[in-house]
Amino acid sequence: MKTNPQKQPNKITYDAQGKPLGRAASDVAKILIGKDNVNYSPNKIEKSMVEVKNIEGLIFTGKKLTQKKYYTHSGYLGNLKEFTLEEKLSKGPEKLFVKTVSGMLAKNRLQKLQIKRIKFLKETKVPYEGI
Repeated sequence: MKTNPQKQPNKITYDAQGKPLGRAASDVAKILIGKDNVNYSPNKIEKSMVEVKNIEGLIFTGKKLTQKKYYTHSGYLGNLKEFTLEEKLSKGPEKLFVKTVSGMLAKNRLQKLQIKRIKFLKETKVPYEGI
């Protein structure tokens, strides 16, 4: 009797060092949707996981850090909140990156499943490297 081993997901490592936020997010969104795969179909989830490394190395051109605004509103009167890109980055570049990628994905039942397949790699520095 043959047993079918479960297909392991592909792990694709994406280096975000020195890339603009939108370019990096669109590259990751293409991988999550599966458009880089030969067997692309819009109604199925690809088995590839994306590991993003060097997320702190994203670049922002111009005066976007101080001039770009993000807004949230709870629905109550006078409760419009405004954040700059710099404030969002200080809370964590991972949250900002996930929000940007989710804006590029289709708004359907697959979106949450696709977002779960993003992982962030932390750079671990060896304390005695180069001695």
